[in-house]
Amino acid sequence: MTARPTIGVLALQGDVAEHLHVLDQLDVHAVKVLGPDHLDTVDALVLPGGESTTMSKLALRYGLMEPLRKRVAAGMPAYGTCAGMIMLADHLLGGTADQETVGGIDMTVRRNAFGRQTESFEAAVDIEGVGAEPFDAVFIRAPWVESVGPEVTVLGSVPGPDEAGRIVAVRQGGLMATSFHPELTGDARIHRLFVDIVKGQA
Repeated sequence: MTARPTIGVLALQGDVAEHLHVLDQLDVHAVKVLGPDHLDTVDALVLPGGESTTMSKLALRYGLMEPLRKRVAAGMPAYGTCAGMIMLADHLLGGTADQETVGGIDMTVRRNAFGRQTESFEAAVDIEGVGAEPFDAVFIRAPWVESVGPEVTVLGSVPGPDEAGRIVAVRQGGLMATSFHPELTGDARIHRLFVDIVKGQA
């Protein structure tokens, strides 16, 4: 791994510009990934928030789904936010019948679990690996993680509507996912954690 890795942002849909802006502040080469050729040029990938069913369809249409699966299975670090978390889940609840995921993280994710757009909210969440100060997390039609396998580390949780602790941040090796949108907060700590993972420093 070079000292200044190239990190791509999957540019099919969603908060692409916002992720590129944060990564540009963290001493990495940040680029858009629009097709399989672009994917071959990056050391790691961010899968942004957006609409997971649309993202799935576009990945299939543009021939990216299988290359993504192969790179993730081969060990490419990847970080998914909101819809990106859904894309990295091995198992999905509440998706459409034809919805596919990239997979890679041994977890079951429930789509739109926290409710509709009008039920979006912010919460202070303690996230392992980013310091003692809670992270001001922005949840927009967010999923939560119903369950995880033995290789998955839970990095953060929040109370759900029924007061059960809901998992909203996870890591499995070089793969990381959050239910919320750190790219919208001005706080780069979670992206910095991912960059450290990419560099083999976390």
